[in-house]
Amino acid sequence: MFFYYLSGTIAAVEQNLAVIDCGGVGYECATTAYTISQLRPGQVQKLYTYCNIREDAFEIYGFSTKEEKRCFELLLSVSGVGPKAALNILSATTPSGFQLAVASGDEKALTAAQGVGKKLAQRVLLELKDKLKLDGMEAIPTTGGAVLPQHGNHASEAAAALTVLGYSQSEIAFALKGLDVENLSVEEIVRQALRAMVVK
Repeated sequence: MFFYYLSGTIAAVEQNLAVIDCGGVGYECATTAYTISQLRPGQVQKLYTYCNIREDAFEIYGFSTKEEKRCFELLLSVSGVGPKAALNILSATTPSGFQLAVASGDEKALTAAQGVGKKLAQRVLLELKDKLKLDGMEAIPTTGGAVLPQHGNHASEAAAALTVLGYSQSEIAFALKGLDVENLSVEEIVRQALRAMVVK
């Protein structure tokens, strides 16, 4: 049995832990500092969940956005990265910050997380970049039919970060419509693009 999300009243918020009341049942969800910052006790909110089932445990991990949940799942696909390390990495940054770190090979952004050393950070960058073939990413079309260059500008870097999260070229092209990619920072482009896809 797996939950895609839990929707209910936030009953309690602690460090790396949130309790969400769904129909009188309180579900304990391990989570990140980023998600904790988005939650308000007493308010009805939604957590996108990842369930880790073992013989001796049933653990639920909850995230305020689908994007952060995707980041978590990507991290778990890396050899040597367990749920605790994945939460620590995502707690040290934002979902868009993590995407940018992987897309740009920013090792320091990952080693800023508690318990994450240089070797593990390098493995995360290597395995995720290789898996998603970011270096060979195809150009992304814009609304006007123009093509964004593969490398060297904010739009292509943002597109690479969105590819890390598993979005298709058509989804990315839709999300970049109307954005001022020439004057916005890469992180702001990613943030606005993610917002556009959430409300799509």
